[in-house]
Amino acid sequence: MPTTLPARAERVFLLTLAGVQFTHMLDFMIVMPLGPILMRDFAIGTHEFGLLVASYTFCAAISGILAATFVDLFERKRLLLFCLALFGLATLGCALAPNYPTLMVARGLAGVFGGVMGGLVQTFIGDAVPYARRARATGIVATAFSVATVAGVPLSLWLANRYGWRAPFVFIAVWSLLLILVGARILPELRHHLGEEKRSHLFSATFAVLGEANHRRALLFTSLLTLSGFTVIPFITIYAVGNVGIAQRDIPLVYLVGGAMTLLTSRVIGRLADAHGKVEIYRAIAFAAIVPMLLVTHVGALPLGLWLVCTTTFFVLVPGRMIPAMAIVTSAARPKLRGTFMSLNGTVQSLAMGLATTLAGALITQNAAGKIEGYPAAAYLAVGANLIAIWFVSRIVLHDKLPDQ
Repeated sequence: MPTTLPARAERVFLLTLAGVQFTHMLDFMIVMPLGPILMRDFAIGTHEFGLLVASYTFCAAISGILAATFVDLFERKRLLLFCLALFGLATLGCALAPNYPTLMVARGLAGVFGGVMGGLVQTFIGDAVPYARRARATGIVATAFSVATVAGVPLSLWLANRYGWRAPFVFIAVWSLLLILVGARILPELRHHLGEEKRSHLFSATFAVLGEANHRRALLFTSLLTLSGFTVIPFITIYAVGNVGIAQRDIPLVYLVGGAMTLLTSRVIGRLADAHGKVEIYRAIAFAAIVPMLLVTHVGALPLGLWLVCTTTFFVLVPGRMIPAMAIVTSAARPKLRGTFMSLNGTVQSLAMGLATTLAGALITQNAAGKIEGYPAAAYLAVGANLIAIWFVSRIVLHDKLPDQ
């Protein structure tokens, strides 16, 4: 049973979780719009850039596997704040990196702790919010993506343009410290899961999660969702500058407009999913998302206004699928194993991100004129994975879809 919070306390609690989500999402996201700058300063190509993005996610996947062995053995709040502190130090290391290999290592360390944090945020929602309000709660936390795109990315790009590409990482490290102070005061201690029977060995909870077919189906669903987004997302900025003809100085506007719109739509999507069915709303949004997936990867030169229409639609629908989808995935876990399951889910998500980015980086090349080639092939992979996920979602059983939750 979830720990029930008063309505006001639940809202503040969710906003704090959104702050944590904002921090590690911005840290991951900021590398992508910095792509043209990093490729120029480090003299790297699209493949090396793809590996830089993937280093975060691959390391997050590894940390998720390790976290699954111990996450349900500790009180949630202390573990989250501890990971946030180490994440802030790793992000500061990115700002101090003198070269491409060092930056790759620092990004990997940030991914280690960011991956654990992402799983813990979803675990907090599952432990503290009843099923009937869980999609709405997920929608509130998902506004972190909107805030990251509407405020975090443009601010970080402004800092990068004014003070250099290292400045955004310093900003994120300082923000992490402030969030630790807020989280220590706001987040509730969650320790009801510690009353479960002791496990016979380190990986027993992991084996228990993977031994249930419904858990495996939910993890496969997560991998399909991620693959259908991250074969496209990391290269949007590079494509916009090289093929669409958008100036680097206008890139913050893309994130500002797209993020502002998702800030409005994410909570609406959460309410619709709670009111009309999480599976039904997920399928409707996922079908609609196919259009912007194809648009942003196939158009040629466009005026800035039309490109903003394409990218804003993409930002609303492609990440918007994740609001009802994550409510479905969180509810697929047996409550006593939710922490372990969400850590493994974070691992699968991070691994799928890394594989999708690496695969797309191998398909996509940059010619001598600076134009991106092979982007449509990446889009076809995304659409295919999206269609499979739409078909597959009905096979997931929602364990805690009960009248009293």
